Amino acid sequence: MVALPQSSAAPERLLNLLPEEIERYARHLVLRDIGGPGQSRLKTARVLVIGAGGLGAPLLQYLAAAGVGALGVVDDDAVSLSNLQRQVIHATQDVGRPKVESARDAVSRINPHVVVEPHALRLDETNALALIARYDIVADGSDNFATRYLVSDACFHERKPLVTAALGGFDASLTTLRPFERGPDGPNPTYRCLFPTPPQAGEIPTCEEAGVLGALAGVVGAMMALEVVREIVGFGEGLVGRLLLIDARDMRFETVRYAFDPQNPLSGAGAHQ
Repeated sequence: MVALPQSSAAPERLLNLLPEEIERYARHLVLRDIGGPGQSRLKTARVLVIGAGGLGAPLLQYLAAAGVGALGVVDDDAVSLSNLQRQVIHATQDVGRPKVESARDAVSRINPHVVVEPHALRLDETNALALIARYDIVADGSDNFATRYLVSDACFHERKPLVTAALGGFDASLTTLRPFERGPDGPNPTYRCLFPTPPQAGEIPTCEEAGVLGALAGVVGAMMALEVVREIVGFGEGLVGRLLLIDARDMRFETVRYAFDPQNPLSGAGAHQ
């Protein structure tokens, strides 16, 4: 077993970790910004992952490996052969199975200490609030605008942090939302401060129409997991008020800042009363 630094090895800080978990998470436990307290927070955390596809697959893998205690997985789709180019949590023998079942089995193989709660359903206005309320943080890897807006609005109303990402063919974006809190300069922005309204139907091509670079989904899903871990443990500067833009064709990363829009239609003057 790896010897832990004195600051992380205090027995009272590792009470909820089993001996095999201390060995499993040894490389986290020696990290000054995680250590025993951070790993304990990961173990007690409940994360809801929206989508077990291109983004959700690597996201679930790394959250499971990190020791997040409970992972809710929302997806109403079944595994198809065309998914396997990027949805690495599924295998050829899983074709035809519900994605939440395939994801549950994969997570169990990665880390038996993680509880998986499969939700084989499509989020809508009748179930989103109640489901999101059961978790500490939400990570949205959905592939359509209707779900992204539904999830971001529900997280605002339920006061849950949201890590949300979107994929294009060779580009992607990632940000974190905590609009129910205030930052040093005023209210934190909402998703609708960044994108006030969804695009018109057919305005943005779907993944099926435009394609997507498989490895890019892996990169962004892993970065979502990193952001979720940072939110749970509490280190570094998160992506609240910052939108990370990724251009995989030219391997460029750019971060742009955005702020609360007092006219936004969710929490500003433009909100429905």
